[in-house]
Amino acid sequence: MHVVVMGVSGSGKTRVGRLLADELARPFVEADDLHPAANVAAMSAGVPLTDELRAPWLVAVRDAMSAHHQAGLDAVVACSALRRGYRDVLRGAAGGARFVHVVVAPDELERRLTHRAGHFMPPSLLASQLATLEDLAPDEDGVAVASGPTPAETARAALAALTGLGE
Repeated sequence: MHVVVMGVSGSGKTRVGRLLADELARPFVEADDLHPAANVAAMSAGVPLTDELRAPWLVAVRDAMSAHHQAGLDAVVACSALRRGYRDVLRGAAGGARFVHVVVAPDELERRLTHRAGHFMPPSLLASQLATLEDLAPDEDGVAVASGPTPAETARAALAALTGLGE
């Protein structure tokens, strides 16, 4: 089963995901790399994505996951997966998906985004992401993990929680 590390921008999805991929000896997929150029341009300009703009991107992420599964090794994926409907698309990947929601306090997210360089997502979009975020429902296969003092500690907590689910 694929592991999707989810959360809003600045939550540490990529760092935690890479650490989990290394620990689990799995390929890593950065969903941001699969955004169409128009999506990146919109977000760079501070325009939140609509569900219509997200749809082809989510299909591309799901298809990348399926390709890894068909090649014999499920992936660890860093993807915002903010809404249940988005996660439903990802769950449709060959091999299925289990989610790790990295939870970070809004003030810490703002601090991280304000000091982050070289990313297309501006801090001005944080409020729209937080408004869009739907926590994992009890019937969804996944865990919520509080962001630790370091990405490595967060990854260890995520791995422990996944192990408890049978990963």
